[in-house]
Amino acid sequence: MNSKEIIRRTLDFSCPERVGRSFWDSDFVNAHYNVKTKATDWEKVGDNRWERYDEWGNLWARVDPTSKGEVVRGVLEDVDDIDSYEFPDFSNYEDYRAVERVVAENPEKWIIGSMPGFTFNIARKLFKLENYLCYLLLELDKMHGLHDRIDEMLESMIVNYAKAGVDSIMFPEDWGTQTQTLISPSLWYEEFFPRFQKLCSLAHEHGVKVFMHSCGAIAAIVPGLIEAGVDVLQFDQPRLHGIDKLASYQDNSKITFWCPVDIQKTLQTKDESLIRAEARELIDLLWKRKGGGFIAGYYGDNASIGLDPKWQEYACDEFVKCGKRDS
Repeated sequence: MNSKEIIRRTLDFSCPERVGRSFWDSDFVNAHYNVKTKATDWEKVGDNRWERYDEWGNLWARVDPTSKGEVVRGVLEDVDDIDSYEFPDFSNYEDYRAVERVVAENPEKWIIGSMPGFTFNIARKLFKLENYLCYLLLELDKMHGLHDRIDEMLESMIVNYAKAGVDSIMFPEDWGTQTQTLISPSLWYEEFFPRFQKLCSLAHEHGVKVFMHSCGAIAAIVPGLIEAGVDVLQFDQPRLHGIDKLASYQDNSKITFWCPVDIQKTLQTKDESLIRAEARELIDLLWKRKGGGFIAGYYGDNASIGLDPKWQEYACDEFVKCGKRDS
């Protein structure tokens, strides 16, 4: 059973022979469009400061050479700038030829087409987060126009990725803080649920599964994400969600969860027995119980969370050892 079949069976809850994984000969290969944008590389501009521009023209900064940084100046300074802003053109299929090659070169792997984000993630960067949140409350009618333009761009990307032959697309998002969603659930359901539902439907019509990443406490919108059509929800803090709660979602839907052992609550204990125990719990409750529905993950930036890689290696070892159908 090759990687593509492992992941297909995982999402279908049809008893793959082992748990899917994103480490140690990962089952996944990422594919990316090759669109000319405004993005630049990181450049050191002063003591303890690095800056870069992203594909939209937003200015990012960070205080060390390895962290991800954050937008410090959005390309849009006022809602009146929306109509004049020109998005990069993601509609030209020639910019997806590299994706075709990745698909052709990896016939046994599950291919993920990398999206630049969902509507919220892109819009909040264009204005800088705190400004955008204010506009959502005070200028929602004008935000509709911006969101519509972003959705049209994302729709063209989905169609092109599907034409290139990917198995799924991945939307990177961060909907939550450590305690709650960044916006009220009522606003999320009003403004963003219909948009996400439409994009998921388009992907499914073209035979493409939908993966989404989100950090934070997003329990209030997980049922909405499932209803909208998300096939795989990826995150890094299963304890924040509650592993029992995650399992309960699978009683009424085929939602797959993709995560490592909790990067804040468990890995930080640096206790091998606790790390291995959580890996077994994830396998038992989210994979073995329903014959699929879980992908074993690996947090890719140990340095940013101050962690020796060996602690994640213990989790990986336990995932592989226990994630077999005959064990």
